[in-house]
Amino acid sequence: MTSSLHVTHGAEKPAPRWTNWLDLGDRALAVLLLAPAGILLALIIVYPVLKLGYTSLFSLSLTSGLPAKFVGLDNYRLMLEDPVFWETTWNTVLITLITVPGALLMGLALALLANLPFRTQWPVRLSLLIPWALPLSFAGLIFAWFFHSEYGVVNDVLNRLGFEGIIWFNSPNWAFAAICLTIIWKTSSFMALIILAGLQTIPRSLYEAADVDGAGRIRQFFEITLPLLKPAIVVALIFRTITALQTFDIPYMMTGGGPGTSTATLAMYIHQNTVSFLDLGYGSALAVVMFALSMVVTVIYLRAIRTKD
Repeated sequence: MTSSLHVTHGAEKPAPRWTNWLDLGDRALAVLLLAPAGILLALIIVYPVLKLGYTSLFSLSLTSGLPAKFVGLDNYRLMLEDPVFWETTWNTVLITLITVPGALLMGLALALLANLPFRTQWPVRLSLLIPWALPLSFAGLIFAWFFHSEYGVVNDVLNRLGFEGIIWFNSPNWAFAAICLTIIWKTSSFMALIILAGLQTIPRSLYEAADVDGAGRIRQFFEITLPLLKPAIVVALIFRTITALQTFDIPYMMTGGGPGTSTATLAMYIHQNTVSFLDLGYGSALAVVMFALSMVVTVIYLRAIRTKD
């Protein structure tokens, strides 16, 4: 009798049902932990993109006073026949092709300079932060003054060197060159900061071993520094290329897209249609194209990384 009572009292009680939720597999736990982030991304990224694509299928102009009308792909057909769309898209691509490599080369040089063993490195590294910290519109205003034909710093320097000043913003080519120089100056510090972070991860022992083997500085750069900097360079290129495709502030503040539309970008044309003309349908279609361009560039970079790895 005693032993049966002992067995009865010693038997384990079944675990409460709620404790089964705590005993999750690795995959279920990962899904549970990532669910809040996934929901947040869906709310702030996926839904707006889907809404943008949906709006692009309608004729929706707030100035017409007419209700929204489903037109399918008519906005995209209109886009193909729009010369301003092609001009602004070409300007955007050209700015990307010029400023991204220019900012990369200048950023790499600045990062290598900031990584030198100075006794006091903070002034050099602080100088990298100043262009990056400036708002884009403020940088555009500063360089609009620099390139002013009458009292700008650039023409003053040219005159002191014996050259004739240039009317920068009356010529499409000179205005475009001024914009590209400004963007390179503004964005090279961002590239430099990312590349400098990559330089800090390279073990010093590799350079010491290369010195023992008799490798010079140039050989060390091409055989040690550049290969190990590839992940940082690719990350910098992805971010810089996407922001280059979305260029708006600097050309808007420097030239307003002029003369004519020779320096207008796709982002500026989207702004004009949606904010100035209140044509939300056509503006949404333009924005979908810019989003698609950004995604194509990102996929190309990622596939290039995967292929090389």
